[in-house]
Amino acid sequence: MSSEQNNYHVPVLLHECVEALNILPDGVYVDTTFGGGGHSREILKHLSAKGKLIAFDQDADAKQNLPSDERLVFIPQNFRHLQRFLRAEGFAKVDGILADLGVSSFQFDTAERGFSYRFDGALDMRMNVNSGRTAADILNQESAATLQQIFGEYGEVRNAKTLAEKIAEVRFQKPFKTISDLLNVCEVVMKGDKHRYWAQVFQALRIEVNDELSALKDLLEQSAKVLNPNGILAVITFHSLEDRLVKNFMKTGNFEGEHIKDDFGNIERLFNVKTKKPIEANAQELKQNSRARSAKLRVAIKR
Repeated sequence: MSSEQNNYHVPVLLHECVEALNILPDGVYVDTTFGGGGHSREILKHLSAKGKLIAFDQDADAKQNLPSDERLVFIPQNFRHLQRFLRAEGFAKVDGILADLGVSSFQFDTAERGFSYRFDGALDMRMNVNSGRTAADILNQESAATLQQIFGEYGEVRNAKTLAEKIAEVRFQKPFKTISDLLNVCEVVMKGDKHRYWAQVFQALRIEVNDELSALKDLLEQSAKVLNPNGILAVITFHSLEDRLVKNFMKTGNFEGEHIKDDFGNIERLFNVKTKKPIEANAQELKQNSRARSAKLRVAIKR
């Protein structure tokens, strides 16, 4: 991997993911979040000349990391359209799907993308910079009640109502445009550790901007349709909201975690869960990449 690609994103739980996928040399695999290409490159190492890897990424910047490899098909789309674009490329079924749901290091470290409170820049936060509303749009347009719901549900911000009302008050005087505009309001109302508070607020806005939880649900539901029997689903999450959805779906086939029984009282299952507890980064990886500390890998086998 070049230094440029390494700076883009260090792949999390790389060897654990490849081991979990149990790659068939002639198989067809999907990396739904190509990013810096670290996971994809490792998967390609285990494929024969007949194997195929389909990589998705809606972020235009990810294209700069594509390797020259005829076995790789790149689809510049959100992974929520998994099934449609696999069919368009002639792949009705696949043998494994990998999803790394984290924001890339490149996105976090690029000030103008607006993902990190460490820099000042535009309040954007869009994974696909060519579509959708920005974080600034949401702060300036949504009602205080809606903002309260966003901060409370997606960020678990303790004083979500107070923050939402303050934002609604301030924006009439000066619309939100930059990260510093938001941090200035947070400074007035925040409770507890400021870095944790900022992280919760930014997480909530990012999830709302990119409709992340709905997109994840779409991906999980479609994965059950496109995986071959004994195909592998491997998902890396970075916060409890994502992890709960993945855990419930792998276990029960729905997002509520409720077992569904057939007419004979048998529990219907889409997957056999391979990881009763999620796989987490070991001490060595954490030392090399602190951003792996919240990563959780869950793996399931299609029935």
